[in-house]
Amino acid sequence: MAVALCLQVLCSLCGWLSLYTSFCHLNKHRSYEWSCRLVTFTHGVLSIVLSAYIGFIDGPWPFTHPGSPNTPLQVHVLCLTLGYFIFDLGWCIYFQSEGALMLAHHTLSILGIIMALVLGESGTEVNAVLFGSEITNPLLQLRWFLREMGHYHSFTGDVVDFLFVALFTGVRIGVGARLLFCEMVSPTPKWFVKVGGVAMYAVSWCFMFSIWRFAWKKSIKKYRAWRSRRSEERQLKHNGHLKTH
Repeated sequence: MAVALCLQVLCSLCGWLSLYTSFCHLNKHRSYEWSCRLVTFTHGVLSIVLSAYIGFIDGPWPFTHPGSPNTPLQVHVLCLTLGYFIFDLGWCIYFQSEGALMLAHHTLSILGIIMALVLGESGTEVNAVLFGSEITNPLLQLRWFLREMGHYHSFTGDVVDFLFVALFTGVRIGVGARLLFCEMVSPTPKWFVKVGGVAMYAVSWCFMFSIWRFAWKKSIKKYRAWRSRRSEERQLKHNGHLKTH
């Protein structure tokens, strides 16, 4: 069983490396980070679809069955995701592109997935955490791509930012709190699994503070720009330079 799991993770890692290499070859005029974020975007969409299917259709429901034995589909998805996180953590360390908080997030994710695979249980809640963690990922990558292409300061950029903040707050913080509560009060999960859940939720709050600070600064900037435009329009009307109908 252990050998089979290792082979699945190794195949996943090789797959993500191959995809990254392909993106680098197809986007020679772009940076390495561009290709890496394409891989991240692909993983985000794929993991959202798979984890949503597991949580909402295949089951079991993570809010009522935390600590339950892993299903074969859960194992496959966790191995797929573990290979990705190993790839991305290695990329981030090599290129020194991320801070300590993101590295801590990736490390906790890797340890949490390994723990669920070794125990043969708690894949239900780990899969739910995967869904909550990745649901905002495509928006985060889209935001970066818009900035790189010079289209971030637009209506599309504002929509992406709004959806990202709303989803992060509602799902990762709001729904995440409910999932953590169910995990803590259930007698089934191991105590160290619960500790890992608390650690992941604490990391989410660290991200949340940064996101709220960004959202506040952007809102103030937008408001001041709107006030400035309104003031200029009133001044033009008062001086008679603005045509009115």
